[in-house]
Amino acid sequence: MIAKLNVFLQKYIAILTPLSLIIGVMVHQVGEQLLFMVPLLFAFMTFVGSLGMRARDIKVFARYPKTILLSIVFLHILMPLWAYIIATTLFNDAMLTVGFVMAVAVPTGVTSVIWVSVCKGNLPLALAIILIDTLLAPIIMPGLLHITVGETISVDTMGLLVDLLWMIVLPTLLGIILNEVTKGRIQQKWSPTLAPFSKLALFAVVLINGSAISPYIKEPTWELVGIIATVFVVSVTGYTFAYLLGRLLYKKQTDVATTFMFIGGMRNISVGVVIATSYFPAKVAMPVVFGMLFQQVLASSFSKLTKK
Repeated sequence: MIAKLNVFLQKYIAILTPLSLIIGVMVHQVGEQLLFMVPLLFAFMTFVGSLGMRARDIKVFARYPKTILLSIVFLHILMPLWAYIIATTLFNDAMLTVGFVMAVAVPTGVTSVIWVSVCKGNLPLALAIILIDTLLAPIIMPGLLHITVGETISVDTMGLLVDLLWMIVLPTLLGIILNEVTKGRIQQKWSPTLAPFSKLALFAVVLINGSAISPYIKEPTWELVGIIATVFVVSVTGYTFAYLLGRLLYKKQTDVATTFMFIGGMRNISVGVVIATSYFPAKVAMPVVFGMLFQQVLASSFSKLTKK
């Protein structure tokens, strides 16, 4: 029954994610009372996702050092710069600019492993990039936000650092340690059981955080339409840039090109939502939350390109 539930949730994740957001907006009074649960839910999701990682994944760095470094540069320099240019050009709003930068500056998505596997990419390389990028998050994200925010909005950098450590780094290390100690047996035993609950936790995070942006969605404006459209453009161009760059650099290594595309296109947006709602005004969370609407749909669409 749990396996069937997991298959169902995975199949309809692109529909259930925006549906969770809509429900969150509608029952925002309840969601606002549950905001304290979001970091706990995210730490659980990170732990479940890390059960498939092993310390040996870092060894791939010796084989693909340039690819891994290029992935980090693409994720945390090129895309944030691109998002910053678009946001400052289209919106004269510092909070929205921070939101757009945060939406692409968060670590690459753990769920990219699913698409890399389905599209016959390089799974060890994907796991290595995810692991390294996740461990670097407490250093990269506060730095990028400090550069972006400047003096416009004050942010508790130390608090942000601590939250990133215990929401991302510690659960990841715990998952890796347990996987190493049990020699992979824990992944085989626990992952199938916990996988559907991890997806339910994702929907819960989207639902709860939907309450934070409820005031902006309940009264639709042209600005809201512009934000959603811009989020879509940034998401599409992220996948497109990663796809073209991968095809250009790895013509004869289609598995590496496929991996680079999904790693560059997907984001661990849930952590961005947690950070946005915890440390910034609600408006900052809008571009981040809306990013959840398109991730899985775009991943499915671009997966067809790789198969062709």
